[in-house]
Amino acid sequence: MRLAGWMTTAAMLALPVMASAQTTPAPAAPRPDQLAFRALYKELVEINTTLSVGSCTAAAEAMGARLKAAGYPDSDVQVVVHPKYPREGSLVAVLKGSDPKAKAILLLAHIDVVEANRADWTRDPFVLVEENGYFYGRGTSDDKAQAAIWADSLVRLKQSGFKPKRDIKMALTCGEESEGYNGIEDLLKTHRPLVDAEFALNEGADGLLDEQGREVVLEVQAGEKVYQDFTLTVTNPGGHSSRPHGANAIYQLSAALDRIGAYQFPPRFIDATRGYFTQMQPRVPADQAAAMKALVANIEDPAALKVITADPMWNSMLRTTCVATLVSAGHAPNALPQRATANVNCRILPGTPVEEVKAKLAELSADPAVAVTLAHPSKAASPPPALTPAIMGPITKQAAKQWPGVPIVPILLTGATDGVHTNAAGIPTYGVTGLFGGSDGDGIHGLNERMRVKSLYDGRDFLFGLIKDYAGGK
Repeated sequence: MRLAGWMTTAAMLALPVMASAQTTPAPAAPRPDQLAFRALYKELVEINTTLSVGSCTAAAEAMGARLKAAGYPDSDVQVVVHPKYPREGSLVAVLKGSDPKAKAILLLAHIDVVEANRADWTRDPFVLVEENGYFYGRGTSDDKAQAAIWADSLVRLKQSGFKPKRDIKMALTCGEESEGYNGIEDLLKTHRPLVDAEFALNEGADGLLDEQGREVVLEVQAGEKVYQDFTLTVTNPGGHSSRPHGANAIYQLSAALDRIGAYQFPPRFIDATRGYFTQMQPRVPADQAAAMKALVANIEDPAALKVITADPMWNSMLRTTCVATLVSAGHAPNALPQRATANVNCRILPGTPVEEVKAKLAELSADPAVAVTLAHPSKAASPPPALTPAIMGPITKQAAKQWPGVPIVPILLTGATDGVHTNAAGIPTYGVTGLFGGSDGDGIHGLNERMRVKSLYDGRDFLFGLIKDYAGGK
C-alpha cells in the first residue's frame, strides 16, 4: 500500500518553478528486454489476487515458473503455502552469492491487491491495458509494478550470468492489503532462513512528477509508523433513564475522549524526517522554509512547530498521533447506558513502545472507570532504519544516471506497509521504487489504477542497477 500526498499544496505549487529544466521526451519504442518484461508484468497483473476471489498462490506459481525457465533450480525457488490459507501463498527465491560471509539483501513486494469491481471501472481491472502512455489495471502500481520488477531482475541476472557477492533473496507475499494472514509475517516466524537479510528493499516511497510530467523529487522511505488500535471501555450498572445518577458510561467515555483529543504527543526526529525537513527547505515557500530550518535546529521551537504542524501530513510525520474513529454506547433509548466503547487509532513513531502509548492514553483518560486495552495484538516496536552511506550511496549513484539533477528526499511513511514486519524482525527495510507518478495517487486503491509506461521502464532500469550495486559481484 503506497500513500501519495506527502507534500502540501503550497509545496506542490512551488515545485514546477524550481524543477530541473528537463523536458519529457517522446516515448521511445520499447527495447526487446522491455517487451519481455511487459509480458511478465501483464501476466502478473492479469492474475486476480484479491482476497475475495483471487489467488496469490497462482501468481506466485506463475512467477516461480518464469524463474525456473530462466535457469533457477527448484531448490532456489519455493512457493510457500500455509495449509489454512491455500490461496494466499508466497514466492521466495534466491540468486546465491559467492561470499558465504556476506549477508543477503531481500527484495520484498506484495502481490495481493485491493478489491476491484468491474462495473465501476472504465476498463476490466484484470486486463492490462496500455493507453495514452499509461498501463491500466488493478495492481499496475500497488504493488505488482515492483513485484514484477523484482522477478524480472532475477531473471535478467541469471540469464546474464551475473555472480553476486551476496545472496539476492526475493519474497513476493500475500496479505498486505487485508487483515488476517500475512505472508511475510508468516515467513519471518516459520521460514526465517528463506528471507533473513542484512536489509530489505520494499515499497513505501515513489517519485513525484510535476504537472508537465517531469521528475522533480525521488523519495526514499526510511521508517514507517506502527498501526495500533486501542479500545476504551466504560461499564456501570445502568438503570432506568427516568432516574439518572452520577455515573454515566457515555459521559465518562466522552470526557476521556475529549482529553485524548486535546493532547499532542511530543515531536521527535528520526533520520528520515530530519532529512526530509532539511531537503525540502529550497522547495517550499519562504515562511515554511524558515520554519523548517528553525525546526531542524530545535525541534521544540514553538513558532516553527506552529507553522509546520498546521499541515496534517507534516504534523503526522513529526509525532505519534491518536484519534477516535469508532464509538458505540448504550442498549436501549429508555435505559442508562451499561457500556460505552470507543476505538482510538494510533499511528506510532517507529521506536516508540506500544505500551508507552497505551499508558499515556490511560493517563489522559484520568478516570479509573475507563479501561484501555489493545484492540489487537501489538506489533513489536522497532527503531527506524538508518540512512547510512552504504544505503544512500548506490541510490544516489543510480538516480543520477537515470534522472540527473532530481533531488532525493527521505521520508517517514505515515501509513504502513509490510516493512513494519521486517523492521520489527531486525531487518532494516527501505522504501525505494524509482516509480514516478502524479500527486493524485494514480488511482491506487481506487478506480482505474494506472502506472505511467515511461515511469515503469525507468524504474525497472533504476532498480536493476541498484540491486547490482548492493549485491556486488560481476
